[in-house]
Amino acid sequence: MVVSKEINDLVNQYCRLRDRQYAVYHKCAKQNGLSTNELFVLDILWFAKNGITQKEICERMSANKQTIASIVNKFNNKGYVEFIEVKEDRRNKPIKLTESGLKYVKQVIPPAADAENLAMVNLGIENIKQLVKLTTALAENMEDEFNKISNKKENKNGIL
Repeated sequence: MVVSKEINDLVNQYCRLRDRQYAVYHKCAKQNGLSTNELFVLDILWFAKNGITQKEICERMSANKQTIASIVNKFNNKGYVEFIEVKEDRRNKPIKLTESGLKYVKQVIPPAADAENLAMVNLGIENIKQLVKLTTALAENMEDEFNKISNKKENKNGIL
């Protein structure tokens, strides 16, 4: 399918904005001596008061198991996280921030979360709702379109 120059220009404009947003997170992470992925893991752990599994973190971040395991091990070695034993399922141990981890993360995540919230508030509630609605639709459309590419490649290579 051929798209118009206008659509292509808008896609490029959107991509530059997405990159700017990611750069904000990168700068915040760097200021705290973290990688962007480490910042995102701490954010997830901060808001997961009852703990969360590595698998759930992988799914949430669309990251591979090795990346998340490395980050969790780093935080475990620093004493920031602990693994919670679950008798019913010994393989999937939720991860939770320790007291030391809570003290450290409290300096990083709440200020960043407040900044995110204030940035949204400045848009106004109706614009926020529209932004969430449109971003959801875009994400779903992207998943559909990229799955079509993947399916075509699998069919072309004889993989069904």
